[in-house]
Amino acid sequence: MRKPAVTSIPIAALMAERWSPRAYDASFVITSEQVRALLEAARWAPSFGNTQPARYLVGVRGTPAFEAILATLNSGNRAWAHRASLLLIGVMVTTNEKGAVPYAEYGLGLASENLVLQAVELGLVAHQMAGFSADAVRAAFSLPSDAVPKVAIAVGAPGHPDVLEEDWRIEREKAERERLPLEEFAFTDEWGKPAL
Repeated sequence: MRKPAVTSIPIAALMAERWSPRAYDASFVITSEQVRALLEAARWAPSFGNTQPARYLVGVRGTPAFEAILATLNSGNRAWAHRASLLLIGVMVTTNEKGAVPYAEYGLGLASENLVLQAVELGLVAHQMAGFSADAVRAAFSLPSDAVPKVAIAVGAPGHPDVLEEDWRIEREKAERERLPLEEFAFTDEWGKPAL
């Protein structure tokens, strides 16, 4: 199922095609090459002073790591994410040999966007989630104190919306994508004065 963004001017296809479905094809098996491509894309994201604060916990469906990540998700996310082919936890490393890592959260965000856009390039879909227990991730994966779990990501092949159990989820899956208009997004001279 495609839901390309309706934009005021054409943008790169990777960005226009990116969206966050919950319906996944449970029969799709992700390849090790696809997983490697996702992680390479994330690895090459920019970061403050090349500090590279992003790390990922990786679970391919059918492995203990997948089950461990799935168990950290809240019940609403577990209800659909179990069909994904790959579950990841994005972790930011907050210190290095020089001390505190500035903008670690921003760096993880950039890396995760690269990962998600690479998924689009591979014909896959990805959904980023805040609904998980960071404490459960820390315990399950023995994270050091300077490694902070910030986002869970489901990746796989798109499925039919009818695989979702709840009617509201099916409707949300089929709904049009929305964003603020540019006039409310970019300002010039003073806050609230549209730049375009």
